[in-house]
Amino acid sequence: MSGLDSLTHLTRPARGEAEGALVLLHGRGADESDLYPLLDELDPDRRLLGLTARGPLSLPPGGAHWYVLGPVGFPNPATFLETYHRLGDWVDTLAAETGIPTGRTIIGGFSQGTAMTYAVGLGEDRPRPAGLVALSGFIPTVPGFSVDLSQPLPRVAIGHGSYDPVIPVSFGQAARDRLRAAGGDVTYRESPMAHSLDPAYLYELAGWVSAVIDEAAEVSK
Repeated sequence: MSGLDSLTHLTRPARGEAEGALVLLHGRGADESDLYPLLDELDPDRRLLGLTARGPLSLPPGGAHWYVLGPVGFPNPATFLETYHRLGDWVDTLAAETGIPTGRTIIGGFSQGTAMTYAVGLGEDRPRPAGLVALSGFIPTVPGFSVDLSQPLPRVAIGHGSYDPVIPVSFGQAARDRLRAAGGDVTYRESPMAHSLDPAYLYELAGWVSAVIDEAAEVSK
């Protein structure tokens, strides 16, 4: 398979001419259907072309995965790097095939999908998206992979459960602090929950997404 078909995905069209794109990446063991409803939650006016992609690996205990687990924060290098390059090519193809530049694209994810969001959004020599939505995840540390925190950075919205037993909240805090120290514009929210999504924060993020796309449109004029 080539082009956008290189990753199984779902597409939600914009209401009119797309002003940008919104890409969401699921967590471990889920699939492209898992975050699909969030496209309308984060972009209720359907200003954006929405896509959800499926991780390329099928691993126990089932579902789709982006990489083989290592210690929290440290994905298995071989599988992570292969997926990183494959997902990066897919994001680049999205821009080429739709005419929507990466600079008017917001990439977001949950758990493993957040690690991949940071990777394709901040990876060295990667084009900068307009924004990143990082929910219950971490900036990955992997031999052979580097993040580039030079300016200009995309705007970043981080959400994490204070009682997360899967990926401790310290990883969300560390990402927040690292990005802010680099001069990033970071929106951060801790919610009193475990490894899950906070509906109240998602509601707030709809305004954030709209503002990020407005800002990206001004920059591209």
